[in-house]
Amino acid sequence: MLATRIIPCLDVDNGRVVKGIKFKNIRDAGDPVEMGKMYNEQGADELTFLDIGASYKSREIMIDVVEQVSRQIFIPFTVGGGIREVKGMREILKAGADKVAVCTAALKNPDLLNEGARIFGAQCIVLSIDAKRNGDSWTCYTHGGRNDTGKDVIEWAIEGEQRGAGEILLNSIDMDGMKEGYDLKLTRKVSESVNIPVIASGGAGTLQQMVDAVLEGKGDAVLLASLLHYGEFTIAEIKQYMKEKGVVIR
Repeated sequence: MLATRIIPCLDVDNGRVVKGIKFKNIRDAGDPVEMGKMYNEQGADELTFLDIGASYKSREIMIDVVEQVSRQIFIPFTVGGGIREVKGMREILKAGADKVAVCTAALKNPDLLNEGARIFGAQCIVLSIDAKRNGDSWTCYTHGGRNDTGKDVIEWAIEGEQRGAGEILLNSIDMDGMKEGYDLKLTRKVSESVNIPVIASGGAGTLQQMVDAVLEGKGDAVLLASLLHYGEFTIAEIKQYMKEKGVVIR
């Protein structure tokens, strides 16, 4: 069994870390450079940075902030938000990211995954999936959870792996910011459908819920935001608890 990764997530808009509920009601959470440095020192396994504004104006700020954050951390660094082409991937990687995450652009142009994996290697390409329950299944959403594509999440995860994605960042819109736990059924279904790591995202409220995401949901990593941003737990506390519950951690 591979060691489970604990990954803080910085949702950034106009140069500030923000947090919302179900992708709405956004509030300020701090400075991304300071927070990245803090999580690096706390012992995070990786750091994820998502530019949720992703407008042209915010892109200029984003490159600058990515460079600043990357100088402060010494752990794998994934960056996503508004990356629409291989040129954008290259810019982000040159700014200091180790991996790029794509969501909306990959759904619009699936060949972007093939191209990115061919040029930079599959280990650099993270397929980010914003999933929302629709009856007994889940569909993929674009534009920060605003638009329903009607595309089945499981089918898209399988296709994404075939096209060269090296990892899936699985975001449950239904559970985002609710602190009621990850969508375990969704996480497990995707994890059992692909052979690449799946990062569970959206909904952590307790330490036990993180354990459940791994043991029940079969997630390979857990993504965390508000629990860490507002100081409810430290990375060390999370790792200690998970270890006590039988989860293999780094």
